Amino acid sequence: MNHERIVGTAVPRKEGREKVTGKARYVDDMLLPDMLYGATVRSQIPRGRIKKITFNPGIAWNEFVIVSAKDIPGKNCIALIGDDQPCLASEFVNHPEEPILLLAHPDRRALRKAVEAVLIEYDPLPAVFTIEESERCSEIVWGTDNIFKTYIIDKGDIDGVWSRADYIVEGEYSTGAQEQLYIENNGMIAAFDAQRGITVWGSLQCPYYVHKALMALCSLPVEKVRVVQMETGGAFGGKEEYPSMIAGHAALLAIKSGRPVKIIYDRAEDMAATTKRHPSRTRHRTAVSRDGKILGGEIEFTIDGGAYATLSSVVLSRGAIHAGGPYYWPNVRIRAKAVATNAPPHGAFRGFGAPQSLFAMERHMDRIAQVVGLSPVEIRRRNFLAPGETTATEQIVREPIVLGKLLDRALSLSEYHSKKKRFSIENQAGTTKKGMGIAAFLHGAGFTGSGERYLSSVVGVEGCADGGVRVLVSSTEFGQGTKTVLCQIAAEALGLRYEDVTIAQPDTAEVPNSGPTVASRTVMVVGKLVESAARGIQQTLMLAGMLGDSYSADEFRAACRSHVAAHGELRSWAQYEPPPDVFWDDQAYRGEAYAAYSWAVYVAEIAVDLTTYSVSVNDFVALQEVGRVLHPVLAIGQIVGGVAQGIGFALYEKVIWQQGRMQNSQMTNYIMPTSSDLPPIRVFFEELGNVHGAFGAKGIGELPMDGPAPAILNAVQDALAIGFDSIPLLPEDIFEAITAHSPASDSDVASGVR
Repeated sequence: MNHERIVGTAVPRKEGREKVTGKARYVDDMLLPDMLYGATVRSQIPRGRIKKITFNPGIAWNEFVIVSAKDIPGKNCIALIGDDQPCLASEFVNHPEEPILLLAHPDRRALRKAVEAVLIEYDPLPAVFTIEESERCSEIVWGTDNIFKTYIIDKGDIDGVWSRADYIVEGEYSTGAQEQLYIENNGMIAAFDAQRGITVWGSLQCPYYVHKALMALCSLPVEKVRVVQMETGGAFGGKEEYPSMIAGHAALLAIKSGRPVKIIYDRAEDMAATTKRHPSRTRHRTAVSRDGKILGGEIEFTIDGGAYATLSSVVLSRGAIHAGGPYYWPNVRIRAKAVATNAPPHGAFRGFGAPQSLFAMERHMDRIAQVVGLSPVEIRRRNFLAPGETTATEQIVREPIVLGKLLDRALSLSEYHSKKKRFSIENQAGTTKKGMGIAAFLHGAGFTGSGERYLSSVVGVEGCADGGVRVLVSSTEFGQGTKTVLCQIAAEALGLRYEDVTIAQPDTAEVPNSGPTVASRTVMVVGKLVESAARGIQQTLMLAGMLGDSYSADEFRAACRSHVAAHGELRSWAQYEPPPDVFWDDQAYRGEAYAAYSWAVYVAEIAVDLTTYSVSVNDFVALQEVGRVLHPVLAIGQIVGGVAQGIGFALYEKVIWQQGRMQNSQMTNYIMPTSSDLPPIRVFFEELGNVHGAFGAKGIGELPMDGPAPAILNAVQDALAIGFDSIPLLPEDIFEAITAHSPASDSDVASGVR
């Protein structure tokens, strides 16, 4: 066998050459004969009843294909978890930008005027726009109580802990919506044939999500729906569930017109109409001993789901499970709920609920430290989870993680103590105040709880006629390195050269359902299955007497060619089987929430300019334990990109809402950090392995989103001695706080403290 290491080395990206030479084909590069272009007519109000639709006579409507809800051949919903979101509103609208009609025309330029020429009259209904308004239930906009989902996590005796506390520390923390802002806007092409059914090509993360939605919407059997992923220019969760909506719209237009239809959103429509990160509010009440040990606590985690349920229940689940951070809670009660408002539905975004709840946890740890009189470092050290202890869901920590050592290394790499000492002197003069902040956190890899068992993902590896090997998965590439790393895993498992392995483009007519490309599961869960399926090919060739125990890559290729020539198709399949020590109780919401966690400590160095009241991040250390790094360059890229998005989440990216509509849906007024706004992001890894992941790997894609915001705001408090508990933190927020601050208000952290 080839003993050259492939896993752990920075091999060239599989799709890299085509991307940099311009040969890669994105959905808007694709043209089909007689193709039409589609557009969406959307609601202009947050909530109401549709009274009348009028088509302005100044438009040649006979040239257009027009689709309404009555043209839907199947069920008028976007099938996902629940079926509450209509594909097209028929009688009521529940948020601005809700789709009502679809138009198609051979000339893309004719669509804008046509959309504007559709006049819709409404009977407006009262709407709600915030978590607090939704909770008051003065208007019921969903169900009977405006609540999509609730969870309760109970551990120990929380009711008996308060009498033993030396301190009771309370705090409330909030996070805003955040736009994914991928490079390539959403887009789909659909073609319909009465015999073959519907085929869609598009920019997406989860082919089988779209497949499921189209089956229900178009009333078609499984074999008459085909979904093909085109090259996809970024996603970050924003192309997890929403592509089902666009695919459905293109499919309906294609079915009615009998011609292929392309729908490509422009940036303004993409930002205004599609999903965002869920806004959140977290309330902590924590019982603490005199020596700084957490005795127990209550955590209330609430997210704004927007108008329909979509993925809110699973975002809520992950956020609730991560709400206690990497700390040992002997007693804890976590109450979580997702509520409805009349904004466009919120959905998946990198981190999936954990960045919201972990922001609150890490800000709260600094609050506890100040109340007890300990440093932010020491309060964490005294409460870290250790092997053998249990998480909030009573999952035993079996990994050999020593978080104190991870913390020490991060402090050393960042020169934390020496900088704090220097800044305390420098901050006594001048108009720039500097500070250091830390955040410790964890992130579970894979679907939560019984999710992976429910998915039962399948992957395939194929021995090809030319002697090469091809990986068959529905896991998608959108810049993060799926194609590259899965090919590395197959090559390493078979002892082949990296160039001997290729990977099929995700196409539901050709690849099995290996689950969605989300939840930091691709390398750990799908990669482990690829490793297993690859070894199945190896075993087949050995049992056939075509391959010995030791072989070269060329000998493998020869054996593979011979087997295919003699026997035809050579494929090996692997299906997910839950590990025997991983069990989750859905009813009690208790057990092994994740097969493995990644662990991290991040340190931010910031400066606050008291002339502009702006915060700059001057240095950032990101240290994480990730099992095993399979591709160093891609792994570092994932961390750097996540930290950059986290900096935007903390300091820049504010969605301006008015009556449920995003007002700043352009890149000129939705402010995100540019490269000149980012510090040196210094990335370091610890590798302890993972028995559940391919060659010891864990997931890392979402992890770096969790830590930057709390580390930065902790650093701002260190610089200014003023705490901020809501993000994004903008210059005007700092100005108002400094203006209002006086010696009499120095007790801001002590509210609710006994």
